[in-house]
Amino acid sequence: MPPIETQSGTAERPLRADAARNRGKVLAAARETFGDVGLEAEMAVIAERADVGVGTVYRHFPTKEALLAALADEHFERLADNAEAAMAEGGTAWEVFERVIWRNATATADDHGMCDVLAQAAPAMAALPPSPRLQAIGARLMDAAVAEGSARPDATGEDIPMMMCGFGKIASLERRRGGETGGFSWRRYLTIMLDGLRTR
Repeated sequence: MPPIETQSGTAERPLRADAARNRGKVLAAARETFGDVGLEAEMAVIAERADVGVGTVYRHFPTKEALLAALADEHFERLADNAEAAMAEGGTAWEVFERVIWRNATATADDHGMCDVLAQAAPAMAALPPSPRLQAIGARLMDAAVAEGSARPDATGEDIPMMMCGFGKIASLERRRGGETGGFSWRRYLTIMLDGLRTR
């Protein structure tokens, strides 16, 4: 089988089935562990939850930043799939944009580990890889809403990641405080942000 060309342009051979299974187990355990413990969780704890040796974790992910980047990439691909499914349902440009944001926010809020990743400042956020597919979808949705006149004329696709990072901070805080955030919920935050983007 020929090598697979990655986004970075380097060729990598596909993982053996057992190696691919172990990688998937590590990613699943990392999501669970980061959701329970936070990003300070040790790689050894993740290995134990994944039922693999710590050496296996480091073979796939030499650093915690590499593990965070892989989690983010996997998560953003799921969000892109969600967005495309929501777009296929049709509606006005604003209706589609709003539907995509709410569905992806809900999916992220349900992924406690990813919420904590999105809530972090640098260097954790600097470890997250760009998602060209998700960025392109966001830009297309926002451009369509601006052209329709339903979104403010200075809105751009670059506003979406910032909005979602802020949402992640509130969602993470809300979860860790058992819903007690001074009356400020991630749903209320997102409603305010969307209202700020919409023309009246």
